[in-house]
Amino acid sequence: MRIGVVKEIKTDEYRVALTPAGARELVLYGHEVVVETTAGDGSSFSDAAYVAAGASIAACDDVWGSCEMVMKVKEPLQPEYAKIRDGQILFTYLHLAPDLELTKALIQTGATCIAYETVETDDHRLPLLAPMSEVAGRLAPQMGAHSLEKPKGGRGILLAGLPGVAPAKVVVLGGGIVGYNAALIAVGMQADVWVLERSVDRMRELENMMDGRITLEISNRLMVEQAIAGADMVIGAVLVAGARAPRLITKDMLSGMKPGAVLVDVAIDQGGCFETSKPTTHSDPTYVVDGVVHYCVANMPGAVPITSTRGLTNVTLPYAEILANKGLDEAIRFSKPLARGVNVMAGKVTNQPVAESHGLPYIHLSDLVDGVDPSV
Repeated sequence: MRIGVVKEIKTDEYRVALTPAGARELVLYGHEVVVETTAGDGSSFSDAAYVAAGASIAACDDVWGSCEMVMKVKEPLQPEYAKIRDGQILFTYLHLAPDLELTKALIQTGATCIAYETVETDDHRLPLLAPMSEVAGRLAPQMGAHSLEKPKGGRGILLAGLPGVAPAKVVVLGGGIVGYNAALIAVGMQADVWVLERSVDRMRELENMMDGRITLEISNRLMVEQAIAGADMVIGAVLVAGARAPRLITKDMLSGMKPGAVLVDVAIDQGGCFETSKPTTHSDPTYVVDGVVHYCVANMPGAVPITSTRGLTNVTLPYAEILANKGLDEAIRFSKPLARGVNVMAGKVTNQPVAESHGLPYIHLSDLVDGVDPSV
């Protein structure tokens, strides 16, 4: 298979979909890897490094135009829509639930669009989302602490406090991978950390994992209102796989928060979990609503591309190998996780939460590809 890796054009996005080491593995299987010139520069991978690994370097249009599968990091932007071809495989993060325009554009292409974030194992893990969730979770307290500084519009409080001066209160909404990693770093920064989680079983796990260093509370509307009222920082870390994130904090609730408190919305890729959230960039990361600072950068892991690119390739490469070695139809018959990752195929939406988010018809993948397990 001819596999293309294109340069990301999203603002402040420095990751690349494949490391030279990943390219080398695909080449060893007999595939051809074509990398857009300078695609790896942001992650400190030169064109020469890819060539040394056995890949070739080409211009953007040549990559899109000649490759059977294109690997990316972020969702295609409007200038890229027309480059996607009928019958092509697009393998990347898509986050379609909050983006009707992109969903319709991908339907029109006729391509098979596989979303990293909905590749799901039988035990409900999301292996291609996990490392970026870990990165975003670990970045969230760091970015939030910076935004709490007075020159950045925040309250002017140090997370760790001082002897005789109380630390900042950090409230994490959601105890999954993002929430756990956010809590881990916030505790390391010596903040007073509260995690609100809906699952009592998960709270028991977190109690053991964090060795009792955090306060755990059940997540419901009243508890959220009470917890954020005393918070210096709130980290939104909720996820419903493939679907739009639930709105946990409304605009009306901001009036009960401290002036200069910070909201960090890690769920912004899926539409955000605060009513007042809107996507921002690393160059212009925050804005203020009703005295509360909002940090809603839509590609947080892009700030640390060397770490993120390596972590991403570690998990995407095995699935890219399945697609390349077996071909599309056989790959999704062989791998249930990959089948669950298919969001759009042959002009149809094949992911139910995405279809429901936009009121579009949903077609099960087994109706398009013979032999796909109907239970997927």
